[in-house]
Amino acid sequence: MSAEQVHDGPLQVQLEAFLDEHRAALQECLAGLSEEQARRSLVSSRTTLLGLVKHATFVEGVWFDQAVTGRSRAEIGIAETPDESFVLTGADSIESIRRAHQEACKASRRTTAGLQLDDVVTGNRRGPLPLRWVYLHVLRELAQHCGHADILREQILASRAAEPESR
Repeated sequence: MSAEQVHDGPLQVQLEAFLDEHRAALQECLAGLSEEQARRSLVSSRTTLLGLVKHATFVEGVWFDQAVTGRSRAEIGIAETPDESFVLTGADSIESIRRAHQEACKASRRTTAGLQLDDVVTGNRRGPLPLRWVYLHVLRELAQHCGHADILREQILASRAAEPESR
């Protein structure tokens, strides 16, 4: 879809374009990094670049699967809490986390394909919510995490630039 079609399109098309833009930005934060750099802990929380993308996968599951379908987090195969969603295992890699995130985003698009912004979803712990609220909430969360990712990536790239070259 062209930028013009999004700009002039209905609100749902615009929201979906912004969601996809932020999803892609989170994916891109891992580009060109080593596994160690993607896992590097630079803040006191569990937040790492790889953990942010893993958490974004959790967010997709909570809001576009659980909230829409009513399936439990265990059925979906995601962490029980947001904090746990940042935890990296030995099996997690840039490739595996990216793939899981891409699959979750595709599943989110499929789940919401037949819905309208005013449709009410009932699977969230907050109770019934219009899809519009879900889109806005996820967009807000992804934008926040893109900001986190920008800062972490900047720190990693700055430290990489300061390291003496291997000879």
